[in-house]
Amino acid sequence: MRQQFQNIFRIPELRKRITYTLALLVVVRVGAHIPIPGIDGEVLGAAMQNISNTLFGLYDLFAGGAFSRATLFALGIMPYISASIIIQLLGAVIPYFQKLQKEGEEGRKKITQLTRYGTVLISVMQSFGISQFLMSPQMSARVGNQVLPVVPQPGIGFILITMITLTTGTILIMWLGERITERGIGNGISLIIMIGIVARFPNVILGEVALIKEEVRGIFTEVVLLGLMFVIVGFVVLLTQGQRKIPVQYAKRVIGRKVYGGQATHIPLRVNTAGVMPIIFAQAIMFIPSTIATFFPNSDIIQGMMRFFSINSPVYWGIFGLFIVFFTYFYTAIAFNPIEVADNMKKYGGFIPGIRPGKKTSEFIDNILTKVTLPGSVFLAFIAVFPYILMKIMDVNYDLASFFGGTSLLIIVGVALDTLQQIESHLLMRHYDGFLKSGKMRSRRR
Repeated sequence: MRQQFQNIFRIPELRKRITYTLALLVVVRVGAHIPIPGIDGEVLGAAMQNISNTLFGLYDLFAGGAFSRATLFALGIMPYISASIIIQLLGAVIPYFQKLQKEGEEGRKKITQLTRYGTVLISVMQSFGISQFLMSPQMSARVGNQVLPVVPQPGIGFILITMITLTTGTILIMWLGERITERGIGNGISLIIMIGIVARFPNVILGEVALIKEEVRGIFTEVVLLGLMFVIVGFVVLLTQGQRKIPVQYAKRVIGRKVYGGQATHIPLRVNTAGVMPIIFAQAIMFIPSTIATFFPNSDIIQGMMRFFSINSPVYWGIFGLFIVFFTYFYTAIAFNPIEVADNMKKYGGFIPGIRPGKKTSEFIDNILTKVTLPGSVFLAFIAVFPYILMKIMDVNYDLASFFGGTSLLIIVGVALDTLQQIESHLLMRHYDGFLKSGKMRSRRR
């Protein structure tokens, strides 16, 4: 392993890309600690302690804690992700966007441009909402003997400054992500999200060390937790990489004096085609009741109903798991179109052995995809619900349990694997041993 890490820095281009990526990620983390003007940081820290079980808490997760600190990057990359999801959903129902998706490079450029415009529009709307949220009466906290507001001088000036600052921060972080993708290593947007999640991990470790020193938790319990984390990460890797391969044969075609086709290949159907999106959608919906409840702190009826949507309620986690299964099928249907795949295969002379081209092929692929997605969706729901199980069995807090499942772990594993695969390709192009299945790769070179 040490030799393999040394190989990375022996390739000038790869060394430059990794250094460039790390430098921009440092800029992202610095921006996540620069507060916007016009707020009282001490009051804000006290007032933001109760947002973890709301949509604001989900936002804070993707912003790497920048939202709870009301910093330059408080919106994080979520407006860009929201715009990308909207464009992708429109591509499934609106012919204009479907046409753009089929136009190749020019279509991708147009979609990227529309996504950027959408990001700016969403950022403006969300920054206005955040300015109103920070000025609201519930955004106040007791400091000493006084109850102070987060914004000492609310008004139109604070609203404009907040909107300009947060929108500019989102555009900057989007630009940094695109630069990482273009000139660095890995997917820039995904790396920015991952680094924000990983930034919380040192505080979790320090908290566990403090519990050991106070003899609240023993060494043996920590060892069990560490072993459990390795097992869960292993299963998540299997979920992320698992696929069902459908064999495809291409018939030989003679064009002029050349013979095309005749090779055998396969269609890889991933066990988890939807990735982390079902958990994000499900969390967003599950957090809506608790978010609404924050605006009615004096209503006994709403606060009583909120017991069922508390993060400690089994009802919450049961509904959450069902939503994940549903959204896994929903997003898979959008991301993978069996009819389009079957039509492309028929156009280029491809067929599945024993299956007629056209409608029969699309039905066969759809049937296999439905069967493969079922265990994937159930296991995805289990991974998402596992933090709650761990909290009940091992009596750990949610900050630690979130690294054993859910959105955080899936994003970290998925982005890490994608980045490692890109590093692997650079190593193989220069005839160096990679990280993944190095023995097989050596035999290929021979």
